[in-house]
Amino acid sequence: MLGGAALAVVAVGGGVAIAVTGSYSDDGKPSTSAGAGTSLVAVQEGPLSSQVDQSGTLAYAGGADGTPYPVVNQAKGTYTRLPVAGTQIDCGETLYKVDQEPVILVCGSTPAYRDLAVGDDGKDVRALNKTLVDEGYAAKSELDPGSKHFGSATVTALEKLQDDRGADVTGKLDLGQAVFLPGPLRIGKVTAQNGTGAAPGRPIMEASSNRREVIVKLDASQQSEVKKGDPAQITLPDNRTTSGVVSRIGTVAAAASSDKDSGSQPATLPVSITLKHPKDAGTLDQAPVQVQITTGGVKNALIVPVTALIGQAGGGYAVEIAAGGDGRTRIVPVTLGLFDNANGRVQVSGALTAADRVVVPST
Repeated sequence: MLGGAALAVVAVGGGVAIAVTGSYSDDGKPSTSAGAGTSLVAVQEGPLSSQVDQSGTLAYAGGADGTPYPVVNQAKGTYTRLPVAGTQIDCGETLYKVDQEPVILVCGSTPAYRDLAVGDDGKDVRALNKTLVDEGYAAKSELDPGSKHFGSATVTALEKLQDDRGADVTGKLDLGQAVFLPGPLRIGKVTAQNGTGAAPGRPIMEASSNRREVIVKLDASQQSEVKKGDPAQITLPDNRTTSGVVSRIGTVAAAASSDKDSGSQPATLPVSITLKHPKDAGTLDQAPVQVQITTGGVKNALIVPVTALIGQAGGGYAVEIAAGGDGRTRIVPVTLGLFDNANGRVQVSGALTAADRVVVPST
């Protein structure tokens, strides 16, 4: 005679919880016959991978922390030309104009903070030299792109750039004549307006790189599951899929939010995924996507459906397998391994083989 049903909740990767049940006799021993509404499924043997499924946002990559780059003006005068949102600016090109004088984008991580001329040394000079060489204003044999020194070769190449951009040809770079940012850039929000006064030290727009990435807000409790280099599959809004790889995992969790309507929300970490084939994303920006990150795998595992798991009265899990051709079954305790959330499968180990068949609810 069958007694109560045991209920357990299996927490699997990706924040999914699945309830599993198992029937036991009144003395705590498992039943020995398959119940109605069940079927038998063969235990599989082979490779298995685990995944984390999350929603994400397809956008253009920003700085190291994922935020946009602030474009800070250092020139004095009046804004006479500003880019519109979505404009792409390459290294060495005019970013905007003040009093009709071009402010040039120099690609480097050290912000503009001084005038540059012959004899100066520093990381900002190296960024200038590299930009001049990369954009064809000097050959590597003429100007070392890794040099931190502002020499005569820098002067010659800078004069060519200034002439090309319609700037005063001086062979030096005064503060305010260039913006130093990692580039090329894609312009985001522009806060300055043409015809208004340009004040040094004031942010006037935001920009991102022209690289595509997907940002996922990962539940902080899943941080140990995902690592840099994990492969990912991104489902685009039109249901096409493209591949990517985890390129950055944030270290600061966003504060949990709560209100009377929605209740508490779990803290999250930003995870950046770089697209392997950026052209697949087209011109989509701030587009919602679905992401599946593969977090682990085994080459050879015994695999059963998650729905085959039953909770044991003393704790742990088991599966019910066919004991013969007469419909009788027996309970086999199992140890759980990887979960394949996408396909509802789980790795198990115990006294069973690929020749066995497990009891699952009929669909």
